[in-house]
Amino acid sequence: MGRPITLFTGQWADLTFEDICRLANKMGYEGLEIACWGDHMDVKMAADDPYYVKNRLEILNKYNLRCWALGAHLAGQCVGDSYDIRLDNFVPASIKGNPVKIREWAIDEMKYTARAAKNMGCYVVTGFMGSSIWKLFYSFPQTTEQMIEEGFNQIVELWKPILDVFKKCGVKFALEVHPTEIAFDYYTAEKLLKKINYHPAFGFNFDPSHLFWQGVDPVVFLRDFSKYIFHVHMKDVAVTMDGKGGILGSHLSFGDNRRGWNFRSLGHGDVDFENIIRELNSMNYNRPLSVEWEDSGIDRIFGVREAFEFVKKINFSPSDIAFDSAAKG
Repeated sequence: MGRPITLFTGQWADLTFEDICRLANKMGYEGLEIACWGDHMDVKMAADDPYYVKNRLEILNKYNLRCWALGAHLAGQCVGDSYDIRLDNFVPASIKGNPVKIREWAIDEMKYTARAAKNMGCYVVTGFMGSSIWKLFYSFPQTTEQMIEEGFNQIVELWKPILDVFKKCGVKFALEVHPTEIAFDYYTAEKLLKKINYHPAFGFNFDPSHLFWQGVDPVVFLRDFSKYIFHVHMKDVAVTMDGKGGILGSHLSFGDNRRGWNFRSLGHGDVDFENIIRELNSMNYNRPLSVEWEDSGIDRIFGVREAFEFVKKINFSPSDIAFDSAAKG
């Protein structure tokens, strides 16, 4: 199939952009999914300053890398979330603690991101949308259907103008279906597609690690939403419930071995990647397989180097002949 193997830089934002490019090249990666935080991508500059874009492209070229996608998870979260203090981690110091200013900033930032992606020559932006109703996932105190509908309607109201900018730029926005988002599993993804009226700029970033621990079959998700899969994250997860740690995580930090589940480096968890690749082949998906490293139990250099080899080995193409075609008299 020849799908490129890329690295998402979100977990490497402590490094400069050139440093992560150098490292990715050294480990064999063909490109990056560039995070829009840290030193990696200033979307306002990329939207407005051709010299900034030129510099970023020159650094990529220097290390024989390409960019097929930008990752705008932090600003996207701030668009749809109801404010709490955690959002202050994602925003400029001047607007921390100001819910109105945070949302205004986030909406502008996402529109800049669409233009930045166009200027960078990559036509997918992965990210989050936020949700004012994630806190209602367990229906006590009692949650009404009207509350859920209002939450979805609010996301559509906030995001349709943003998606219209994406459409104008010829860029797709790929929501990472993920707990804390308006769409976090199969049925909420289905509902969001309908609510947003199948907007032509909207689809999904498929990440099996967020589906598997919830009990959602990643292959079924791929098969049923194949037309809307714009990007693929390669990330593993292990479910290790021992009768004490529950599926909701028990308020234990990621990496704590008492948790009922944890993200794992590729090949160290329970996700069936062979059947995922078979389904991607059936869909004729030929865009990147983007490694997202999240494993508190493995050194990240070791994990990402090993992950590249894992994806390279499993990135097989379908057969171009029927296996019984030679069985003729």
